[in-house]
This record gives sequence, C-alpha cells and structure tokens, in this order.
Amino acid sequence: MIPFSVLDLSPINQGSNAAQAFNNSKELAQRAEALGYKRYWLAEHHNMPGIASAATALVISHVAANTRSIRVGSGGIMLPNHSPLVIAEQFGTLESLYPGRIDLGLGRAPGSDQRTARALRRHMGGDTADTFPQDVQELQDYFDDPADYQTLRAVPGTGLKVPIWLLGSSMFSAQLAAELGLPFAFASHFAPGFMKSAVEIYRQRFKPSATLQKPYVMLALNVFAADTQRQAERLFTSLQQQFMNLIRGTPGQLRPPVDDIDALWQPGEQAHVARSLACAVVGDRETVQEGLQAFIDEHAPDELIITAQIYDHAARLHSFEIAAQARQALREPVTI
Repeated sequence: MIPFSVLDLSPINQGSNAAQAFNNSKELAQRAEALGYKRYWLAEHHNMPGIASAATALVISHVAANTRSIRVGSGGIMLPNHSPLVIAEQFGTLESLYPGRIDLGLGRAPGSDQRTARALRRHMGGDTADTFPQDVQELQDYFDDPADYQTLRAVPGTGLKVPIWLLGSSMFSAQLAAELGLPFAFASHFAPGFMKSAVEIYRQRFKPSATLQKPYVMLALNVFAADTQRQAERLFTSLQQQFMNLIRGTPGQLRPPVDDIDALWQPGEQAHVARSLACAVVGDRETVQEGLQAFIDEHAPDELIITAQIYDHAARLHSFEIAAQARQALREPVTI
C-alpha cells in the first residue's frame, strides 16, 4: 500500500498566533501517527505572517518530542539560507534526540521574497543557490563516517547518516537528485507545471548510490476532505484566498473560509490560482478516494505527501482522517 505522509506549514489562523499554530501542529502530528501516516514534514518560510515554521528544526523537535514513531523532518530546509555545517549540527542533534526518525529535505529556493532572502543570506555577494550541489555534498560528508584526515566535523552529526531528500518545483533538483542517487520530492501542491517532466527526468537519469538503489518519488497533493462536497469546497477557499493574497502582494494569516469565493476574484486571479492549485483533491469521502486513485494511477508516486491549509483545526484533523480511510480502499499503484 502506498505510504501517505503529511506536509505542514504550521498555519497561523487569522486572529490567532504562532503558539496556537504549534499546538495545532502537535495535535495533527499525533493524529497522523495514530492514522498510520509515515512522515510529518515541516516547511521553512520567512517573513510570512501566516506561516509559523520559520525556525524549522525547532518545530521538528517540538513535533518529534510529542510523538513516538512517525518520522519527522523538513519539507524542506532552504539550504541557500544556511551554512551546511549548521544544518548538519541541527539535524545531527535531532537525530541524536530522536534516533531513526529524522528526515532532512533540502530545497534550493530561499523560501521568502528577495528582500527577506538578502536579510537571511549567510554572506554578501554572489548567488548561494549556485553552490547548492556542493552544499548538498558537503552535508552528506558531514553525516558520513569520519575519515582520519577530516579535521572539520559536525558534532553531533558525524556518522549519523541522516537521510537526505532533494525537493524541487522545477528540473534542477530532479537532475541533481538523480545524479546523487537521492530520493526526490516534487512540490506539485503549489507548482505542478513541471511535475511530469521533472519526475520523468529523475527516473530516467537516476544513478544508484549507497543511499538508494532505485528512484524514489514523493509527490505533494492538496487534499481537502469533508463529510459533504459543499463543506470541502468551502474549506478550500481558505487556501484560495491565501494564494490570492500572494498574487496581490499582501500575504497574511490564513483566513476563514467564505461561502462565495467568486465574489472576491479580481481579473486574472482565478485562472492563476487554479493553475497553481491544479494538484488538489477536494470533496466528500467518495470524491477524495476517486481523486487520490486517479492521481496515483496517473503519476505512480512511490509516496504521497498530503497538505491541507484548513482554517478550522477540527475540520483539518477530520480531513486527514478521511484521507487515511481513503488510502485503505485504494488499489495497488502501477509500478514504473
């Protein structure tokens, strides 16, 4: 049965705060663990009023400390913002605290706007994204068994072999993941345009490594499930509003759902948001099961990571419950 995992941005609801977002993430992770989800990943974003997971390693520790078996990790750490040594030490610490449960997903984007990216940049001048392949390999070296000649080590980190994933929304990370023999996760939940091409290139060019013998693809999917179709569509309007505000340059906290989203669109916005959120399954139990089956049959991922920016916490928990129940009824995916 195809594994399902959870991608969480620790959304800050309108009128709420980060403390409540972290508590909601803890409760969702506990529910996901009980429902059989494989991983719980948190994403690094900065200067975003509606996202609380900026200090990603700290939130990972919070979630891992309040769960027992589910793997917890980053989806992802935006490596251009950081020194590889610092990330190796952070995730070496996490792996030491929660052995066998930590994943390190790496992204090449800054996870912010350009002004914020400059404020985060670890050194002035140049484009740190250009050093991404070297930084990934440097991280791998830190987690590997130390060599006698090695004078610079991540402590903790060295020898822990924390699993590294590459994340992407274009072709670059797909090609790099194939070259390095690493698992690959595609951000199809907000940037589906290059999904098919990126996955095809990754699978075609994959080179077996000590880490991974054959390609492993995880695809992200928005799933908004409720007891009725209308309820699910209404829950989905919170995410639509979030993307609408991004287009307008006014990002904010996650807004409550609305009854008539069509009344809010300005010219061109609806089509833009629809393209960004094309990988979404929204509906009641039957619709969600059919949508999940169709997505898996078409794209044959090895794993599915589900995300749902739902305003009401109880409704969000319920949505992940329905998705887990739908997973039990799925047919076996076609192997590629």
